This record gives sequence, structure tokens and C-alpha cells, in this order.
Amino acid sequence: MTIIDDFLSFNIAILLLMMGKLLTHNSKMLRKYSIPEPVIGGLLCSAVVAAIYFISGHQISFDLDVRDFLLLLFFAGIGLKAEVRTLLLGGKPLLVLLGLAAAFIVTQNLAGMGMATLFGLDPHAGLMVGSVSLTGGLGTTMAWAPILQRDMGISNAAELGVASNTVGLIAACVIGGPMATYLMRRNAITPSNTSDLTIGAGPDPQAGELDYFSVLWAIFVLNATVLLGTMLDALISKTGLTLPTFVSCLIVGILIRNLTPFVSGKVVRRYWPATGRGMSLVSDISLGLFLIMALMNLQLWELNGIFVFIISTLVVQIVLCLAYTICIVFPLMGRDYEATVISAGFGGIALGSTATAIANMTAVTQQYGAAHRAFIIVPLVCGFFIDLVNALVIAAFM
Repeated sequence: MTIIDDFLSFNIAILLLMMGKLLTHNSKMLRKYSIPEPVIGGLLCSAVVAAIYFISGHQISFDLDVRDFLLLLFFAGIGLKAEVRTLLLGGKPLLVLLGLAAAFIVTQNLAGMGMATLFGLDPHAGLMVGSVSLTGGLGTTMAWAPILQRDMGISNAAELGVASNTVGLIAACVIGGPMATYLMRRNAITPSNTSDLTIGAGPDPQAGELDYFSVLWAIFVLNATVLLGTMLDALISKTGLTLPTFVSCLIVGILIRNLTPFVSGKVVRRYWPATGRGMSLVSDISLGLFLIMALMNLQLWELNGIFVFIISTLVVQIVLCLAYTICIVFPLMGRDYEATVISAGFGGIALGSTATAIANMTAVTQQYGAAHRAFIIVPLVCGFFIDLVNALVIAAFM
């Protein structure tokens, strides 16, 4: 077995991330299905490693000590960009959609654990083909996989989660538009036909320019948030509650972001807004490198014997998502055009990612007209609140 040292592994990860971005940029199919760039580079690396293993029997592993820190930086950045006053803009519909998403998380995990039991596997393996990988996405998958491997003995937890997330992403992209069309025809819904489209959240007018100082200040703030987050995590662990450290970093980031305006310091008031774009840059690169590194060490040959389980479970999860969205989400969100667009995005919440949800809603609004409320509610639910709810539900199931 060959172990590649941490410095070389880190630089390989950088090359793979650039390769993933280039392939995605030049592939219409990859862009159409919103496949994340790190998935392309990471799976390419793991496929090469697997090919070497199958051909020669030789295993290659990477020393990736910096990987977990990169994940903490990303979630710290999410918290540091979450303003409470913005989160409150969604109002009652936001709370309703969050409640529906939380209920579906429980449904996903019950289905996943039930299928795992049916296939004679440890029921906890079903969590990796449930809300961990589907609602949580790749970041949450790689955060929980070591915990399930260590505490529950699920040795192939990461492989299960990545395979499930990949299928879920593609399914989420495929079902969004057709489901919206079906709902509009069946319920005779009148589209808005408004050309003033809202394609996600616009740029922050206070974000400031991306320069040397903004990046340096952003790195400092992110590191300080991670430091305080790990301290909070140590306190939480003493209560007996098992949560990934990224949840603590997310909470600390939210507190810092929303308490900072009350600080009278001249430096804070003057320079904090300038960290916006620098923070986005650092946190996005951190997530990309983290996902690449997580995928680099996947041992794909360990999926042998559980492929049928993954596909069978994902078919069940996709059918549940369709039924839940059409029969519950759409009626409770108002049975109107806004509810239709939200329903198109719900597949992104339940099976894919924030990017998938926005892509689905964008496709619908480009054809039928704007839905401004949907573009406030859905990103807030799947881009912020759902991570906290999902972590608590997963911990409860464990």
C-alpha cells in the first residue's frame, strides 16, 4: 500500500478541482444536471485509484490531514453571511416549508433504515442513503461518514453516501421541471408571465471589492470563528450530544455576524462589510478542496455487493419525494404559481442541493414568469436552516 504525503495530496486536490471546473465548463450535460465540479475531479481520481487496485491489487491512499479543517471554514462562512433580519423575510411560508422539509427528513431516514434492514444491513447504514446524503449533500455526507464508521461500524459509509448523493442530484434536476408542468396543468394554474426574474440572491451592495485586505481579513475572521466553534463543540460534547463540529462553527458564525453591528468599534464598523466577497471566495475554495479530498480516498471496490441496495433505496426515495411534494408541499404552500415554483425547488432540498433547487426554479420561471417569494424562501430553507435541523434529526436517529 502506498500513502501519498499531505503536501503532494493537497496539490493533487488543487489540480483535480481545476480539472473538474474545466470539464464542467466545457460539458453541456454536466452543467445541465448541475453536477458539482469537485465531484467530477474527485470521482475521476477515485476511479483511477480503483482501476490500479483492480489491475494490480495495489492500494493507494492519500494523507489528507487538512481536509476536515476546510469543511469547518466553509460552514463558518455560511454562518458569517447569515443575517437574522434577512432570514425573517420569508415569514410564515418559510416556517411552513421548513417544517415540511424537517418532516421529510424523518421520512427519508425511516425509508433508508427500513431498506437497509430489508437487505440485511445495519439499519444505521440507511442513514447514509437517507437525509445524510440526500438532504445534507456531499459536505454533510463527508462530515457524518467518519462518525458512522467510528461509532456504528459502517465501514463503507462514505461510499454509500457519495453514490446516493450523486444519484439524488441527477434525479433532483430531472424531476423539478416536469413536476411543475404537471402541477400547473392539473390545477389550471395561471403563470405570472412576469419578465422581472429573480435568479437567486443578488450581489450584496455592502460586500466591498475583492482585494488583498478583504481576503486577509476574511481569512482571519473565518479562522477565529472555527477556533470558537471547536471550543463550543467541546462544550456540547460534554452534554452527551453527538454533532459534527461544523454545526458549532455554523452557530458561532451566526452569532458573530448578527452581534457585530452592535459593537461600537471603529475598525469593525468600517471594515466588516469589506470581507463579504473575500469570505465567499475563501469558503467556496475550502468546500471545493474538501470535497475533492473526501472523494480522493474513496475505495470504490467496497461498493461491490451493495449496488443493488443503493439503487433500490434511491428509487424508493425519489418516489417518496414526488408523492410528498405533489400531495403535501404543493397544497400547504398555497396551490398557486408560487407554490408550483417552490415545489420544483423542493426536489433540490430533498434530493440534491441549494444549487439544484435554484436551477429547477430558474428553469420554471424562465418559461412561465417570475416568482419572487419562492426565491426568498427556498434558498433560506435549503441553504441555511435545513443543515441545523438535519444534524439534530440525524443525531437523534443515531
